[in-house]
Parts: sequence; structure tokens; C-alpha cells
Amino acid sequence: MLYLCCTQILYLYNQDKNMATVQVVLRKKKNAQNLYPVTIRITKDRKTSFISTGQYIDIKFWDVQNRRVKKSHPNASRLNLLILKKLAQANDKLLDSEITEDYISASQVSESVKGKDKIDFFSLADLDLENLKSAEKHSQYLTQKGRVRKFKKFVGKDVLPFKEITIFLLKNFESYILNQEKRKPRTAINYMILIRKIYNLAISEGLAEHSNYPFGKGKIQIRIPESDKVGLSIEEVKMLENASDLTVAQQNAINVWLTSFYFAGIRVSDVLQLRKSDFKDGRLLYRMNKNQKVVSLKVPEKAKTILELYKEPTLGNNDLIFTYLRGTNFSDAKELLTRIKTSTRTLNRRLELVAKQLKIDKKLSMHIARHSFGNISGDKIPIQMLQKLYRHSSITTTIAYQSSFMKKDTDDALDKVINF
Repeated sequence: MLYLCCTQILYLYNQDKNMATVQVVLRKKKNAQNLYPVTIRITKDRKTSFISTGQYIDIKFWDVQNRRVKKSHPNASRLNLLILKKLAQANDKLLDSEITEDYISASQVSESVKGKDKIDFFSLADLDLENLKSAEKHSQYLTQKGRVRKFKKFVGKDVLPFKEITIFLLKNFESYILNQEKRKPRTAINYMILIRKIYNLAISEGLAEHSNYPFGKGKIQIRIPESDKVGLSIEEVKMLENASDLTVAQQNAINVWLTSFYFAGIRVSDVLQLRKSDFKDGRLLYRMNKNQKVVSLKVPEKAKTILELYKEPTLGNNDLIFTYLRGTNFSDAKELLTRIKTSTRTLNRRLELVAKQLKIDKKLSMHIARHSFGNISGDKIPIQMLQKLYRHSSITTTIAYQSSFMKKDTDDALDKVINF
């Protein structure tokens, strides 16, 4: 019966030592998101085989004694039903073999159950989405969910076997994104990266054949196009510093932008979350939201001037410097993400109006503060020091990022050739 608990189903096959055991286990092989795979383990004749459920969970949500997902997991009911379904299928196969007296190995049971319950691309994509949601990676979850939905709309059906994801299909989808949706090449690449990720997961779990893999040499090759990074010049930053006749909202937007710029282009999500307690002994000390790295930067005089403007008499040590996220429940990751996105859109709209008023012929946004720092630093600062300022893990990342702004060597080389 479906309502038997996991341990009751296990008991059926523990009565006779000569019979197989079927157990649900949390394998100790975590993925890149530090989540562990929920699998069905079949042991017969001292040989073991595993059936993947396609699900990964945090170890804190696993009930070791009852071999099930704890109720505290947001999708506990669905996950436990999935586990029961897999257990029942494996048990059915073993019972059939006992009744007919046909020998069947652990690996044959595993392959048989996989064949019965073949997971298609969209099913596995949904499971991966649930993992992102459980890990509270809400930004990735929402972005990936939208891309999966777009791909499903393109193929025109809810079930897509992996063998049907051909080079022809992917090239048509890429053309659709570029020509029908009028999106940029990098956007099309992001879709291909997602499809490849799910396909790779399917292969690793034994749900798809590598012989049908549509990616790689001579097939669909993913090459990240160089982005055209545009930053403000020194003169344009000075225009922002000296701007007048602005509304209060516009001036606040400029102050947030300049704060980001003065601290080597720290991300808008980090600027909006700066608190009074982050500033000690003339330094900014905070943990980056994106990669949790600890940052320590001197507070430049220009930044001090701006921060003084927001020193309210009632400002507590743990209060936010800027007002945009005040009242947000910071323990609710989804709410925080939504508020950051909303505030960023608001800031960008106001910055666009400022650019128009000051006749700055570039798209002024919060993100361009980082590019502006890179543009002005250009060839002036050693690449190793820029790596520290940008908080990049690898100097290769810094070189790639800064290449758009380092023009002196190429300019000098050009002059040597044509100035004769």
C-alpha cells in the first residue's frame, strides 16, 4: 500500500537473509550546492546497485531512523511519495522474480526500475529547480525557472525525452532566441548552458545516454562571447559629483552610485545592505553577498562625505545606511531578493533621468559603476592589486574583466606601425 512507511516496506525483504534488501539511503556524495542525493539501494547476493530519485537535499532534512525526508523540508510530502514509488517499483520487480523463480540481480532490478520510470528533461529540470529552491538560491531559481518555461514553450510539449534533444533542435532554439525573441547572443548562450547542465546531470544519474549527447566538438559548442563593457570617464564621473538641480530621489540615486564607485565598484546588492556596523576605524568591513568573501577597504574621503549625509541621530549600529531595504525581513531570502531587484530598478530609472539631464551619452545604471572603476583604472594599477580590489578568486578572471579597459599597449603598438 502507498501509505506504508519506508521502514515497513523495507521489513518485507529483511525476513529472509537469502532475499534482497531494498533501502532508501542518503548517499554521502554531495553536489556543488552541498546537497546530498536521495537514492534507493538494492543489495542482493552481496552485490549493490543504486536507483537515483533525481533529488538532492540538505543533510539536516534527512530522518536517518525512519529513512525519509523530514517534515521540516518544504517539499517533504512530495519527496516521500517519490521515494515510496521507487521503493514499490523495486519491491514489485523482486516479488515477481520470487514468484516466477527467475533469478534477477541487483543491477537488473535497478535497470528495470529506471526503465519503468524514465525521467525526461523537464522532469529532471523541475527536480533541479526544487533543489535550488530548497537551498534558498532564489535568484538562480527564478532565472532558471523562466528559461525552462521558455524552452518548454518552444518545443511545444511537457515531456521531452533526452534522446530528442538533438543538435537540430538546439540550433533552431538558438535561432528562435536570437531572431524571434530579439535577444543578445549571451542570452542564447545562457539557455544552452542550462540545457547542458540538465543533460550532464541526467548522464551522471544514468538517465540519459552519452551517445546522444548534443554538446561538444563538432556539435553544439558553447563559447562565451566577449561583452562590450562601457564605463564612465573621469569627466563624466565629475559631472555626477557636481550635479545640481536634481530631485531628492535623483540625488540619492547618484549617492548610491558614487558609493559603489568609490569602493571599487561593489555590487548594488551589497551597497544597499551596508550598515553602520560595517564601518570601523576608517575602514569598510563586510561580507560580500555573492560569494561570502570578507572585504576590507579604506573609506576614501569622498565616500566619507556621502556617508555623513546619511548619519541620522537615531541610526542604530545595526541599521542600514541607505533606506531602500529598511523594513525588509532579512531572514526571508525571497523577500530580500525581491526588494533588492525592485530598488535596483528604481535606482536605474532615476540614473537614466540624471544622464539625460547631464547629457551623458551612455546608459547610466548601478552596474556601470563597476565598469567605470575598471575604465578609469585602465593600465594605472597592477593587475594583482585590481584582483584584490575586485575580490576575484582568480587573476584570470581579473585579466578577462579588465581587458576591455586596458588600451594603452594596443594604442602604443598601433602608433609604432602607422606613425612613419
